[in-house]
Amino acid sequence: MQVVKIAVPGGPDVLSMADAAEPIPGPGEVLIEVVGAGVNNADLLQRAGRYPPPAGAPAWPGLEVSGRVAAVGPSAHAALPASGSPVVALLDGGGYAERVVVPAGQVLPAPHGVDLVDAAALPEAACTVWSTLVTAAGLRSGEWLLVHGGSGGIGTLAVQIGVALGARVATTAGGPERAERCRALGAQVVVDHRSEDFVARLREATDGHGADVVLDVIGGAYLQRNVDVLATGGRLAVIGLQQGRRGELDLGALLTKRATVLATTLRSRPAHEKAAIVAAVGDHVWPMVADGRVRPVVQDRLPLAEAARAHELMAAGAVFGKLVLVP
Repeated sequence: MQVVKIAVPGGPDVLSMADAAEPIPGPGEVLIEVVGAGVNNADLLQRAGRYPPPAGAPAWPGLEVSGRVAAVGPSAHAALPASGSPVVALLDGGGYAERVVVPAGQVLPAPHGVDLVDAAALPEAACTVWSTLVTAAGLRSGEWLLVHGGSGGIGTLAVQIGVALGARVATTAGGPERAERCRALGAQVVVDHRSEDFVARLREATDGHGADVVLDVIGGAYLQRNVDVLATGGRLAVIGLQQGRRGELDLGALLTKRATVLATTLRSRPAHEKAAIVAAVGDHVWPMVADGRVRPVVQDRLPLAEAARAHELMAAGAVFGKLVLVP
């Protein structure tokens, strides 16, 4: 089969098509014929040598795919869709390929009402958002949610899921056009981070209350300001480090607000934890997709052979939502 391999760590030009042995599903695994592979920031980090795949995962990138079941290994889960059924999957890696093997617990039937190729943009973001906002941070209806990077692959889904849960959603975005598109997704407050201070805007918009939950992909550079914007009893959930691993934190402010700082990741979790998250997404997020409250935001589809171009567009900040690679 054809895959996109990383020759050496580096820029987009190190990505190229190559032949690889077709995977064979083992016990409890599913072989999927890929029709779409979502592109994520983690793929760019892996390509640069800053985010190696976990042990046992393929060397090439790709954390989510959509496709059709091609084969099932022995003792696979009895509830798994039959051969040919449309599915999506959360992967440990290896999605930039014509076929992938994945544990059955990380496979879901493709959601109703979404084109199968575009459905590739859902698994990683949906699992990240649900496990972070709901399971870890305990977001509740009526609370204020601040999503940093509302125009990204995670952000566009977090805004929609927050709205579907009954939260009041604010988000940051770069520039008027992106801000307007975030409003169209349901955000009540959009802060242009290029010209506005999100702490001041949130305090104003919430009559001084602040954000009950902050979903942060920025990291160190925003740490203290994220604590500043939290409401009493607020929860800061860090899922990315785009602007640094380290930051200074005023513990006194954290104590005064009785606030929580938590951090979580998805890829390194053991299989049983991923399976539980995937099942929760199927139970709670898929109905939101089926009735139209949540949709994948796909800017473009590119051929698998143009993975380098996809990475260039991502690095340039030229993507709203997700890109999907098509074998």
